[in-house]
Amino acid sequence: MRKQTRYAKAKWAKVLGVSRSGYYTWLDEKDARESRQQMKVQKILNVYKEGEGHYGAERICGIIRTRGGQASFRYVRSVMKQHGLRSSHCVRRQRSLTDSRGYRGADLINLTHDLEIAQPFQVLTSDITYIRTREGFDYLCQVQDVHTNLILATTQQSRMTQDIVHQTIQKAKQRWSIADGTIFHTDRGSQYTAKRTEKLIELLGLKLSYSRVGKPGDNAWSESFFANMKKEIIHGNYYQTCDDARQATFEYIERYYNRKRVQKRLGYRCPYDYMMSFLDQQRNELKAVA
Repeated sequence: MRKQTRYAKAKWAKVLGVSRSGYYTWLDEKDARESRQQMKVQKILNVYKEGEGHYGAERICGIIRTRGGQASFRYVRSVMKQHGLRSSHCVRRQRSLTDSRGYRGADLINLTHDLEIAQPFQVLTSDITYIRTREGFDYLCQVQDVHTNLILATTQQSRMTQDIVHQTIQKAKQRWSIADGTIFHTDRGSQYTAKRTEKLIELLGLKLSYSRVGKPGDNAWSESFFANMKKEIIHGNYYQTCDDARQATFEYIERYYNRKRVQKRLGYRCPYDYMMSFLDQQRNELKAVA
C-alpha cells in the first residue's frame, strides 16, 4: 500500500482487507520499529564481536538475557546467518594427546567419580596437548580448577617430558592458595604416573586421582578446555615457530579465556570473575565470623 500511488489508500485497504487506520498506525510506527530492529541486530553483532568469533547463537542469547535484554535462539541464528557469521566451534573436535589406557595399575583410583564438586580448589585437573608448528610439535600442559574452569597455570615446551608436568603443578601451587588435600586429577599418561611425579604431587599436599582405564571422559574438564582452545585458535591457523604458538596460547588463556570468555555454567561470567567473586564472598564470611 505504501508504494502504490495509482489509487487511494482507502481503496487499497478495502481490497487487501485491512483497516485504513491500522495502515496509518503501522506507517507512523515504521521508523521506530525499524530502529528497534536495527538495535537488536547490532546488539547481536556486538556480542559476537566481544566473543572474537567464538560464540554461537545459544551463548549470544544467554549473554543478552543476563544483561536484561530479550533474544530468541531462532532470531539470533537467523541474524548470524544473514551476516555470514559462524562460531569457530563448527570445527571437528580433536582427541587428547595422552592415552588413559597406557598404565593399568590397580592402585590408581578415581577420587572424583560421583563426587559433587561445589567450590574452587576442591578438584584440579591437568592434561597435555600438542600444537603443530613449522618447527615441529610444541607441547602445552595446563592445571585447571574444575569448579570455576580457571586455568591456574600452564607450561609450554618442545619436549613432552615429566618436567612439563612438574613445572605446571609448581606454578599453580605458587600462584594460588591451594589447600592440602585438594584432589589433583588427570589421566594415566606416563608423565603423570611416573613415580617422580607422584612424589612431587604428594609433597605439595595434593591427593592423586586418575581416570579409570579406557574412560577418557573421566577427565572431561581438561578434554573440553583443549577442544575449545583448538577450535578457537589452533584449527585453521598454522604457526611458523614454537614461539608464535606460545605467544598465541598465552594470549588466548590469560587475556581471553580466563578473563573475557563467558561460560553458560558460570552464569555467563568468565572464569576469573567467577573465582574472584567466590573468594571475595569467602573473605567476607570470615570477617563476619571474626
